[in-house]
Formats: sequence, C-alpha cells, structure tokens
Amino acid sequence: MSFTAPSEFTTRPTLEGTFGMSASTHWLATASAQAVLERGGNAFDAAVAGAFVLHVVEPHLNGPGGDMTGVFATAEEPAKPVVMMGQGPAPAGATIDHYTGLGLQLVPGSGALAAAIPAAVDAWLKLLEEHGTWELADVLEFAIGYAENGHAIVPRVAKTIGMVKDLFTEHWPTSAQLWMPGGEVPQPHQVMKNPAYAEVLKGLVAAGEGKETRAERVAAAREEWRTGKVAQSIAAFVTAPHRHSNGGDYAGVITAADFAGFESSFEDAATIEFRGFTIAKTKAWGQGPALLQTLKILEGFSDEELDPSTEGGAHRILEALKLALADRDTYYGDEHVDLEYLLSDDYAAERRALIGDTASHEFRPGTLPGVPNPVLPMLSSELPVDAQTPEVLNRMGVGEPTVSKDGEVKGDTCHIDVVDRWGNMISATPSGGWLQSSPVIPEIGFPLGTRLQMNWLDKDSPSHLEPGKRPRTTLTPTLILKDGQPVIAIGTPGGDQQDQWQLLAILRILVGGYEPQQAIDAPAFHTTSMPGSFWPRTWTPGGAVVEDRLGEDVISGLEARGHVVTRAGDWALGRISCVTRDPETGLLTAAANPRGNQGYAAGR
Repeated sequence: MSFTAPSEFTTRPTLEGTFGMSASTHWLATASAQAVLERGGNAFDAAVAGAFVLHVVEPHLNGPGGDMTGVFATAEEPAKPVVMMGQGPAPAGATIDHYTGLGLQLVPGSGALAAAIPAAVDAWLKLLEEHGTWELADVLEFAIGYAENGHAIVPRVAKTIGMVKDLFTEHWPTSAQLWMPGGEVPQPHQVMKNPAYAEVLKGLVAAGEGKETRAERVAAAREEWRTGKVAQSIAAFVTAPHRHSNGGDYAGVITAADFAGFESSFEDAATIEFRGFTIAKTKAWGQGPALLQTLKILEGFSDEELDPSTEGGAHRILEALKLALADRDTYYGDEHVDLEYLLSDDYAAERRALIGDTASHEFRPGTLPGVPNPVLPMLSSELPVDAQTPEVLNRMGVGEPTVSKDGEVKGDTCHIDVVDRWGNMISATPSGGWLQSSPVIPEIGFPLGTRLQMNWLDKDSPSHLEPGKRPRTTLTPTLILKDGQPVIAIGTPGGDQQDQWQLLAILRILVGGYEPQQAIDAPAFHTTSMPGSFWPRTWTPGGAVVEDRLGEDVISGLEARGHVVTRAGDWALGRISCVTRDPETGLLTAAANPRGNQGYAAGR
C-alpha cells in the first residue's frame, strides 16, 4: 500500500451485499430509501423517497424551498453520467440595481432577498417521472408519515432553533409558531410535526388523480408545484418586509410567474480521467469542476506524495485546492466557462508548478486565454474577518449553516447515495431552505432558501447577480465510473468544504486502497484560504482547519510550512457517505459518516 495504512479501528463496518445499498446523512432517510429497494423500487425511486424524508427530518439542513444537484447513471451500457440540475435561478426582480438601491453591498445570508427559485422538489419529481418506476403516492408515503405523525428531532435541530430563537420570536413569528411549540425551544428527541407540509405533499399526489399513466401523474404534480398552492403562497408572503441577516427589513422579489417559468433539467456532466477512473461532476455553474481541477493538478505527483495522512501529502493537497478554488471564485458562474482549458494537462502542469514547500497566503487564479482576470469584491487580506461578532451572526442566521473558521459545526447540508442490484446509481446533495434561512410560510410549512447569497453585486464577476442566472452553487455530488460503468457514488454536506472533504476520501479509496468506511473515518482537513461562498464572505489567508487526529507531527509540520492551522477536534470535519458497485462481481458496499451521530448506511 502506497498510503499510510488505515486504522484497524473503524466506527462501523463497510457494508457488503448484492441486493441494494443506501447511505445518507440521516438514518430515517437511509431506512426509507432501503425500504423502497426492498419493495422492488429502483435506485431512483429510493433516492426520491429518501430525499423527501430529508426535507422533514433535517429541516435545519435543507427543505423543499431549497435546491439540490445530483449525478446519476442508469444500468444501461455503456453508462453515461447525467447531472440532475435542481439549482433554481435568480427571480426576475433580483437585479443588482434593486439590491444596491436598498443600500446592500452583499446579498444577505438570510431572508427572501436571498432566495433563488426553489428547484429541489421539481428536480426530484423529474427524476421520478423519467427514471423511476413507483407511483408518487408510494414514494411520498414516508415523508408524509413523518410530517403528519411526527418524528424525534436530532439534537442539532434543537440547538439550531435555540441559536435563532430571538430572531424567531422578535422578527419571524411564523417560524416561531412552527419550530417553537408553546413558545419554547424544543428539546432534543422531542417529537415534532409539520402538518402544513404534509398537506402540500398530499396535494402533489392529488394533482395526478385521473391521469392515465404514472408519468403523467408525476408530471401533474410538477405542474401543481410550479403553479399551485406553493407558488401562490410564497409570492403573497414575501411582499411583507421581514428581517434579513444584515439587520435590515426588506420584501422579497420572487413572484408566482418566477415559479411558473422554471423547470429543472438534466445536463451532461463534466468529467476527467484520474488513475484509470472517470470522475463526473456538475459543470462550472457549480463548484464541481474545482474537484476535477484539483485532481488534474495532483495527477502529476506519485501515489506516495498524495497521502493525506502525511505532512507532505496534506501540504500538496491544501496547495492544489487553493489554486483550484481561486479559479472557481474567479471564473466559474452560469455563463460560458472554458473547462476544456481549465481541465487540460498543460494548464494543470502550469498550476502544479506553483506548489512549493511552503504555504501560499495569496489568492492565485490562473490566466485564461482571452479572459480578463477580474478582481473579486471584498477580496483583501486586510479584511479577513467580518466585524460582527459570532453571537450576532448566529442570531441573524449566518449564511449556509456549515463549518465556522474555528471548526465548530453549526450544521451542514444533506446527502444521499443509492445503488441497486441492476446497477443504477445516484449521488445527490439537497440543501437550502433550512429553518433558519427565511421566515416560514405558514400555509405550506417551510421557508425559502438563500442560494443567491453566493452571487456578487458586481457585474464584472462571472457569478454576479442577474435575473435568470443560477448562483454558483457549492452543492457538488460525485459519481465515479470505471470502464464505462458507475462504481462509486459519494458526497458530503459542507459548503466550500464539500469537494475538499470528498477529495481526501477519493484519494484514499482510489489511490490508497482504503475501504469506504476507512476512508470516511480517516482524519480530515480543509483550507479556508479563499473567500467564503456565503455571507459575510470572509476568508483566512493561508488558513487550514484540521482534525487533531491528523497527528501532532503532521500538524506541527504544516505550521512550520506556514499554514495558519486551526485544530477542530478529533471528529469534527467531513460528513461523507458513499455506495459502491463492482460491475464484474455485482458486489455492493456502503459506508456513512459517524461524526454528529446522524449518518447511516444500510443494505444487503
């Protein structure tokens, strides 16, 4: 083995079987997905069922008012990786002039002004319509049951509500009504219900009554989502000004016409070859190609030089990530991005040559032929930390609920992976619309998302705010293929850290020979040496957040190289789940993250 041998201890086994495997960030979603497989559904039926359960049981991490991206492949040969595009664009009224006219320099991190058109639900229904086999009523049965009859909330839900209780009681009374029954912050494991959302799901099922075919019934549900009760309720609600993360009160701009004019889509994936495997990601309207760029940079090093558990390996990985993420922040967006050049061997070699023996504290995007190198707003080493205190930011609902600069986990996103016995495989990352993102719309039981905070109010940025353009999302699931067949679906919550944490696991599995659970349990790290994708858009030049289990020798070695290291604790970073399939033997495996005591895998 060219890598440091994995620990003999793992928190749980890598599951093995030949029937079907599911893994997600919450055991109820995993169990629901696996139940669908057991009753004859395929991987896509199972993933949709699990995803709607995630809306109910992880409301602090995602919701139906949010977004998602997925990468999947069917069992057809040769397999083609396809991207599920569930990232809605900016509404027609979301113009730079409107926001700057309100005195804003950044899109707020919470409140309806930060809401893109909700796309997650339509994307999941499209997957069910075109690749599923089950009736919508059967797929939604699990989520309706948990919303209507209740589920025991995980401790993190209660803690999140406690963090924003003053915001709820003083400014968002509809959120307090739903999430603080009796006016009190709920206790961990308290049974919570969401009857309004249960009725929304029942309405989607009812919309298809009388249609002749299963596909037509699902299509009718999609139409109801875009034009019915949900769209009308949201459009009416956001006209009233409400508190946003910067302390101002504003009305939203999203309308019923915005809902009606948007549909999710399937798109070709961006891919590279790495060590004999095909890595498939979203294109550059998301951050997915940053992982591909990083792998291209690292490709020129020997296997031994890529071991994340060594000082040299961790240093090279951090430096490669900084270079790829600088390109992400400089060039990615919902417009033409020259991925052919960014993913080329020559460009990777040019970028690789910048990696020295010491840590860079600079923001170093590359140069693309014929493309000006824009200067990012707020990008200054003199402004590495926002002036507001953590207490104020928590109270106002800061950005995406992910990992703070000191390594504290304030929440995350969600993730689900499924593979079935026929060879269908999917990796998907739902997010947005979490309970602290925006006031609850009482008629439908959920708030809007806040993905527009990833847009800049600067027309020279490729990810500037513009009606009809998608924000450059951080949602970035991964599908890996070998010889034209899907073999690994993997992903994690974590905002800017998603591709960083996945990179470590992918290297350990593909290069180091680790089993999936060994790779997930192994110590993680990430860089914070780039502007955050979420309000208030801060950064730490040279910053590296590490798990203490990386080891004192490795950590002190990184510090000696100039990395500004923050120790996050032994089990703090990474929320990865994973399923795999060996096309030759039919053997399936699954593994899930133990950190936070929520993620589980199941299968047989």
